[in-house]
Amino acid sequence: MSAAAADVPIEGKTVKMLTLLSAKRTYDLFAQDSAAQPGLDPESQKIKLACKIKDEYAAAQHFDAAALAQRATSAAQQQPSPAGPVGPKPESRTPLAKLIDTIPVQARQQNGAAAGAAAAGAGALIPFAGPAGAGPAAAAAAAPGGVAAPQQQKAIMAVINEKGSSSAAVSRRLASKWPRPAWHAPWKCYRVISGHLGWVRCIAFDSSNEWFATGSADRTIKLWDAGSGQLKLTLTGHIEQVTGLAVSARHPYMFSASLDKEVKCWDLEQNKVIRNYHGHLSGVYCLALHPTLDLIMTGGRDSTCRVWDMRTKTQVFALAGHTNTVSSVLTQPTDPQVLTGSHDSTIRLWDLRKGSTLATLTYHKKSVRALTAHPSEHTFASGGADNIKKFKLPNGDFLHNMLAQQRSIINAMAVNEDGVLASGGDNGSLWMWDWRSGHCFQQQDSIVQPGSLDSEAGIYALAYDMSGSRLVSCEADKTVKMWREDEAATPQSHPVNFKPPKDIRRF
Repeated sequence: MSAAAADVPIEGKTVKMLTLLSAKRTYDLFAQDSAAQPGLDPESQKIKLACKIKDEYAAAQHFDAAALAQRATSAAQQQPSPAGPVGPKPESRTPLAKLIDTIPVQARQQNGAAAGAAAAGAGALIPFAGPAGAGPAAAAAAAPGGVAAPQQQKAIMAVINEKGSSSAAVSRRLASKWPRPAWHAPWKCYRVISGHLGWVRCIAFDSSNEWFATGSADRTIKLWDAGSGQLKLTLTGHIEQVTGLAVSARHPYMFSASLDKEVKCWDLEQNKVIRNYHGHLSGVYCLALHPTLDLIMTGGRDSTCRVWDMRTKTQVFALAGHTNTVSSVLTQPTDPQVLTGSHDSTIRLWDLRKGSTLATLTYHKKSVRALTAHPSEHTFASGGADNIKKFKLPNGDFLHNMLAQQRSIINAMAVNEDGVLASGGDNGSLWMWDWRSGHCFQQQDSIVQPGSLDSEAGIYALAYDMSGSRLVSCEADKTVKMWREDEAATPQSHPVNFKPPKDIRRF
């Protein structure tokens, strides 16, 4: 800033001139040399280096230092000397190397007594060092109980003898802690069942494993023989798409939900509707039965999960809290007894005694359209357009994401006792996953039936039978497909191509 500008009175100065004048005074007051960086504290640098040395080379302190030094000297002598006059070599050591030489090193025999006292008294960190008489005998004597070095250190020493004494050879290597996936046979489609006149939206197996029911956009419910795939019965009564089905294991009843806001109870002995559950303000998207109590849970477009008494048709609770459509619901006999997934990208765990929320899981960024619980573990998985996530109950602790992205809107998921998770996408993709490791071992696309468009290759529902050996998919091409494992596959013909993940995202 010019001297003339400094002499101008404050009233005549612009805001820019005042700002520059204030900055100049600040520099003059607090920094004589504003470009110079503050120096490092040598004592703190020593402590930092001592910690690094101890952490990196504590496992290699029993090595024969004299033998290593002799090898390095002999290797230097064997190198051909350069032609020409040999003068004094300039010192090219870095400041870091010089600082390492100034760190006081104590013998390992004294570290046991001195390290604890020094760390407790003065707060100093003492690096490890080799014994005074470095050698195999001294290393064996210094080891606990006079035992020689373990096999792991002998293997490291062999690497050093082969490849030279580099720090990379003796640094610790942590193996991946990610579990390796178990081998699973690939799945193949062995039967295509056609009979519906619209999208097949839901499926439910009978506890006897003899038949299963499917609900469709043609407003009908069809019962099929699980062994032969033959049609056994067609039920009509809904006036809109049937979106949810459940068969009771303790009663001769089947329950259905539809976009006509109705929840119906079907008597399978008389094949007719005996109860209607009224209360939803819009279409019902999902339905589940409580495994031990006579309760029905339904979720719909009115953003609530309603709990119904099966016998009296009364609404016990209206579990409110979601801000968008409730598209999936899970029930289990232990707390939390109800889990719901919604298009507001959250998962809620509910306390069925109070009718209130136990926890809200906000890990997803997209709509949660599918939930499935492992039949024996206390875990469950949720699927959305972003990825598939696995959680641990009862608190809803996040475990991990599946190791690949299906790149599709996931409408349905199912898992069996063997730990095979199946996920169906809106584009007809059916991916099979190993439950424990999250590895996708098979990726395939469903083939539409002749006469359908390729855009109709969407999977809306998945279910395993009671044995877990057959998988049934309900699809947008108006068919029901049945899948099973390839019996001819072996670990040699279909090896597991698995690489442990290097960077796992928290969310």
